[in-house]
Amino acid sequence: MKQGIFKISENTKLVDNVYKMVLVGDTSDITACGQFINIQLDGLYLRRPISVCDKDDLSVTIIYKVVGKGTEQMSEMQVGDTLDVLTGLGNGYDLSYSGDKPLLLGGGVGVPPLYMLAKELVKQGKNVSVILGFNTASEVFYEQEFKDLGCNVTVTTVDGSYGVKGFVTNAYPQNYTYFYTCGPEPMLKAIYKTSSTSGQMSFEERMGCGFGACMGCSCKTIAGYKRICKDGPVMKKEEILWED
Repeated sequence: MKQGIFKISENTKLVDNVYKMVLVGDTSDITACGQFINIQLDGLYLRRPISVCDKDDLSVTIIYKVVGKGTEQMSEMQVGDTLDVLTGLGNGYDLSYSGDKPLLLGGGVGVPPLYMLAKELVKQGKNVSVILGFNTASEVFYEQEFKDLGCNVTVTTVDGSYGVKGFVTNAYPQNYTYFYTCGPEPMLKAIYKTSSTSGQMSFEERMGCGFGACMGCSCKTIAGYKRICKDGPVMKKEEILWED
């Protein structure tokens, strides 16, 4: 984990209430797809954890949804403003299990961390399929960006206004070797029950500290409770014990 000051070079709206922000600074501690950063905002006690969408040596890209005071404050920030950021948080995805035809499933703001993952899997020569799930057509984002990487992309919408009607679980391809996913817990539970292979799940969770000092974001596993911020946010399918 590293703390640093990052400068905003882009902060643009993608769709209603969803924004893309590019932060320029030291990204050397971001070493795995699926990690997150934790942002300090003026006047707010707790930092805001946001998944890493993409990175290079000079900048990190995040995509966030305006859901409260913190993200609303972020949406109003301007190019040139600076933020205090913790980087290199979380374990990230393990790419060594993917096989030849990995499947990536993202729901809403669970989509962004899959972008960097897809980019890396494509670099490895894998045949990557991606299913992006949204409620309605007006919420769809990053479809073209995944296509530009060379992925096979399917979009689902709950109301059927775009792509396949239903949920990501209604659009499984016939053959895939492993899955990676990120999204709301009901989606993860559904994938857990219906997927035909092993896989890795990234949990979206409210966090206190963001680096394991508290137990505010715990998940029940076969090895006991694990902290989503420190031991996760990525967990293997086989280790998760779902609580009703």
